[in-house]
Amino acid sequence: MSGMRRAQPRAHGAGALASSPWVVVATGVLVMVVLLIVALASYRSRGPAFEARPADPLPTYSLPGSGATNPARVAANLPEPVVPGLTPRRTDPPPVEVPVVVVPGGPSADGGVPEPPAGGVVPPPGEPAGGQPRPTTQPPPPPPPATPSSPVSGRFSVRDSWNNEAFIGEVLLYNRDRVSRPWTVRLVPPPGSRLVTSWVEGAPQGTPRMSGGVFTYTSGVNVGPGASVPLRFHFENTGGSIRPSRCTVDGVPCSGL
Repeated sequence: MSGMRRAQPRAHGAGALASSPWVVVATGVLVMVVLLIVALASYRSRGPAFEARPADPLPTYSLPGSGATNPARVAANLPEPVVPGLTPRRTDPPPVEVPVVVVPGGPSADGGVPEPPAGGVVPPPGEPAGGQPRPTTQPPPPPPPATPSSPVSGRFSVRDSWNNEAFIGEVLLYNRDRVSRPWTVRLVPPPGSRLVTSWVEGAPQGTPRMSGGVFTYTSGVNVGPGASVPLRFHFENTGGSIRPSRCTVDGVPCSGL
C-alpha cells in the first residue's frame, strides 16, 4: 500500500468559490445589471409627470361670400383665447355723449359749481328759477304809414243848402305840379244821404260812384299845371247835417272841413 497515493480532500466554502473564476464574473455582471435597472427606475421617477404636447392649431372657418379661405386672415379675425388668471378683453359699447345742461348764472365766488335751484329742476333758457315766465320785451309797433303826398289838393265848401236836409257841396281841385295830373276824390256824406247828381264845372266829366256810404269821383281828364277844377255834388236826406265826415284828394285830406 505504500505504492498507492492518498486522495486529497476537495475544497469547500470560500476556497471553492475562489477557485472558480467564471462564478465571480457572472456574479459581478448580475450585480451591474441590477444596479442599472435601479438607476433607470430612479431617473424616470424624478422626471416630469407628463410631456408637454404642442398647442392645438387655431380652427379655421370659411367666411360667407369669399371665394377662397385664408387661414391666417380667419385666425387673425377670431377672438384671442382666454388665458386662465387673466381678465378677458372687454367688449363694452362705445360711450354715448350726454348733452350738458348749462345752468343760468355764473360760478360762485369761491370758484365752485353753483347750487341747483329748489326742487332740482333746471329751468329752460329764458325762464327764471322761480317757475314764472320771464317777461319778454315786445318789439315796438311799426310806425304808421306815411301820408301820401300829391301835388293835387282840394278845399271843401257848401255852395247851397235847404233846411239842412239837402245841400250842394264843392271840392275845388288845384294842381301845384308843372305837369298835368289825374285826381280822385273820396267823400263820406252824412249817414242816410242820397246822391242826386255830381259834375265838374268847365271840364270833361269823370266817373262817379256811390258804394258802402262812400262817394268816389275819378277824373275824366287831367288837371293842368297851376290850374284848378271845381267838383260839385248834390246830396239830400242828410238828417240835419250838410257837411261830410271825411274828404280826401288822392289820399290827402281836404281843407275847409
